[in-house]
Amino acid sequence: MFLSVSMDPVVIINLILFLVLLVCSGLLSSSEVAFFSITVTDLEGLKDERSASANRILKLLDKPATLLATILISNNFVNVSIIVVSEFILRSLLPIATCIGWADWILLSLGDLGVSPDGLGRALHFGLSVVGVTMILVLMGEILPKIYARFNVIPLARTMSRSLLILARLFRPFTAIMVNWTDVLEKRLARHRMDEGPSSTEINSAIELTVTDGQHSVKEVDILKRIVQFADVTAKQIMRPRTDIVSVDQEATFAELLHVVRESGYSRIPVYEEDLDHILGVIYTKDLINYLQESEDFEWQPLVRTEVLYVPESKKINDLLKEFQTERRHIGIVVDEYGGTAGLVTLEDIMEEIVGEIKDEFDDEEEVNYQKLDERNYLFDGKTLINDVCRIIGVDTSTFDDVRNDADSLAGLVLEMAGMIPRRDTVVETNGFFFRVTKVNKRRVEEIKLTLPEPV
Repeated sequence: MFLSVSMDPVVIINLILFLVLLVCSGLLSSSEVAFFSITVTDLEGLKDERSASANRILKLLDKPATLLATILISNNFVNVSIIVVSEFILRSLLPIATCIGWADWILLSLGDLGVSPDGLGRALHFGLSVVGVTMILVLMGEILPKIYARFNVIPLARTMSRSLLILARLFRPFTAIMVNWTDVLEKRLARHRMDEGPSSTEINSAIELTVTDGQHSVKEVDILKRIVQFADVTAKQIMRPRTDIVSVDQEATFAELLHVVRESGYSRIPVYEEDLDHILGVIYTKDLINYLQESEDFEWQPLVRTEVLYVPESKKINDLLKEFQTERRHIGIVVDEYGGTAGLVTLEDIMEEIVGEIKDEFDDEEEVNYQKLDERNYLFDGKTLINDVCRIIGVDTSTFDDVRNDADSLAGLVLEMAGMIPRRDTVVETNGFFFRVTKVNKRRVEEIKLTLPEPV
C-alpha cells in the first residue's frame, strides 16, 4: 500500500511543490539577512555602480520598513503553504490508519495506558507532522539560508531584488497596513516609556540608597546626581552673563591689554569691536609671553585668534562638550535669539557641572558671593545662578523649575514670581522657600535673603 501511494502522481506533484516552497522560504529568510547586512560602504559602491540590480537594491532599502514587511508577509504565506502541502503528503505517505496500528502495538506492548488506540494513533500522527515539518523549516528554511546569506550579502541581494520588488507591489495593501500599524504602536510605546520613566527625584533617591556610607559618600552622591542631570542643563544655565564678561576692546593699547590680563587672571579673553555684540576673536595670554618687553604702542591685534565658537542659549551642555572636543576649543560665546552676546561659557564651566567647583591659584576664595546666616537662612547676590544656589543649599537643581521659566539667576527667579521689580523687603514664596529682597535699585534686584523650609 505504501509503495502504491508513493507512486501516485498527485503525491509526486505535492512533493515537488513542497521542495519549491522550501526553497522559496529559504530565499526569503536569507534575503532578510542579506538586505539588512548591507553596510554603508556597500551602499556607496552600489550608488557608484548604477546597474539595474544596484538600483533595485537601493530602491528597496529606501523604505526598509516596507521591505521587511514584504519579506515577512511573503515568508508567512510560503510557510503556511508548506504546512498545508506537508500535511497532505504525510497523510498520503503515512495514513492515520498506519499510526493507529502502531498505537495498537504500543498499547499491547506496554499495557493499558488509559487511552484508546485511535486517540494515541492520531496523537502520533500529529506529533510526527509537527516535529517533522518544524525541523525541516527551521533547518532548511531558516538556519542554513541565513548562514549562507551572511557570506554572500551582495550577490544574494542582487538575486532577490527583482522578486522582492514584484512581491512589494503584490502585497502593497498588506504592507501599508502593517507599516502604519507598527508606526502607531511604536509611538504609543515610546510615549508610554517616557511617561513611566523614572523622575529625577526617584533617580536621586536611588543613588542615595545605592552609595554606601563612607568618608567620600557625600561627594560621590553629588557627582552621580550631577551626571544624571547633565544632559538637561543648557548653556544659558551655566554661562557667565554678559555683564560679568571680562573682555578687551580692539582699540585698547598694549599696556591696557596687559593690565586686563593681570587683573583678571584669565588665560583667554574675548576681543570685541565697538561692543560685546561684535566679538572679533579671543586673545590667548600665552601668545603674549614673547612680547612682554614691547612698548605700549605694540600692535597686539594680529595675535587675536579669530576662530570664535558661537553657542545658542538652548544648547545642551552634553552636546556642547562634544563640540568643544571636536573643535578643540575651551571657550564659547553664548548668543541669544537675536544674535547678540548673552554670555560666555568655558570647558571648565561644563566640567564643574559634574565634579563641582574647580578652583585654581587665580580664583577667589569664594567665587559665589553669598553668606550663610544660620542653618536656614542665606544671603545671596541677586546675579547668583539658580544652579549655584541649589548646590549651596543642598537641593536638586530642578527644585524651582516650575516657577523659574527662563530665569537663570536668583534675581530673575524673584522677578518671575513677583511679576514686577519688587520693593525692598518684598517676600515671595514657593514650595516652602521664602525669598526676601534686601537690596534693590530701579533696574535690578541686588541682594536676596533665602529662607529654607522648616525641617519636617
